[in-house]
Amino acid sequence: MEAMEDDSLDMKDDHNHNYCASSGSKVRTYLSSQLSDGAAVPQPACPPVPGGEPGSRRGKLRSGSTGGSKCMDSDSSSESSEVSETDCSAPPAAAEGKFTLDSTSKFLLNAMAVEDYRKNHWPNLEKAIDRLLIQNPTDHISVSYAQIYSYVYKCVCQQHSELLYNDLTLKITNHLQQVSTHLQASPPENFIENFNVALTQYTASLQCIVPVFMYLNKFYIESKLNRDLREDLMKLFADHVAEIHVNTLMPLLIKAHSMPFQVQPSTMASVVKGLYSLRPDWAQLAPDLFSGFIPQINPPAVESLLPDYAAHDQKLQMELSLNGFPRGDQSRKRASDDS
Repeated sequence: MEAMEDDSLDMKDDHNHNYCASSGSKVRTYLSSQLSDGAAVPQPACPPVPGGEPGSRRGKLRSGSTGGSKCMDSDSSSESSEVSETDCSAPPAAAEGKFTLDSTSKFLLNAMAVEDYRKNHWPNLEKAIDRLLIQNPTDHISVSYAQIYSYVYKCVCQQHSELLYNDLTLKITNHLQQVSTHLQASPPENFIENFNVALTQYTASLQCIVPVFMYLNKFYIESKLNRDLREDLMKLFADHVAEIHVNTLMPLLIKAHSMPFQVQPSTMASVVKGLYSLRPDWAQLAPDLFSGFIPQINPPAVESLLPDYAAHDQKLQMELSLNGFPRGDQSRKRASDDS
């Protein structure tokens, strides 16, 4: 019975579930003397671990080779490590001081990691983003995508995902504000073409930027923000460029649509489809314009309005004829049965 009591008291935990293991022989000798005297048995104390990470696991017992009692706290993250080992026989003040030192060391290591990000990782990423944003679709720029990919991977692994995402969006926002200022100075006759160049160039840049930031997108934006990197970056263009100039752009598009070939059809299609992809509700500003490039913009046809549809088509054919677009050679057209 006495042996069972001795074994049950070899391990004790404090209110934070930090376990202590004491030397078996010393504890048995101590308990024997205390039980023979009938005195109460004091429990060995182990100082709690302050400042634990949310959701971290508490450490389990590990006895040292010398038999001295040890305390350990382990983190539940992928990079688990023994935070500290404190001799439970040491005075509480000394133990608390050592844990405070460990917390300070962890803070300094984190600060060093952020400093390394600011000095090495982000400057290299920023230079690559600059080159990708200013390229033309037909240009070939020598950029090491593997190196960019490696920097992004390291930033995500070092828990800098939020910092990297904020820097990336801020960088692209500043670029788009410059694009908007450039468009503001464009003359009306070149505004549609310049807007199309800005949209096409930005879309081509995202085809390079989004893939190399795949790890950031997968492990932060999708998993924590429940969004997508490409959609976020296209929204930046809508907010900082398209929305600012849509009231200027829309009348020019309507006018160009009423005068065929004033603007290249490919340019018209690119701009209208681009605006619709950015904000589908912009189609309601000019349904006739958008219906010429986007299917199912107008409501379904109604049988009672067939005469109106025919009159509209006749009017369009007349306008085209007056603008120098003949209907072609009608001499070989099959004669009507009524003639």
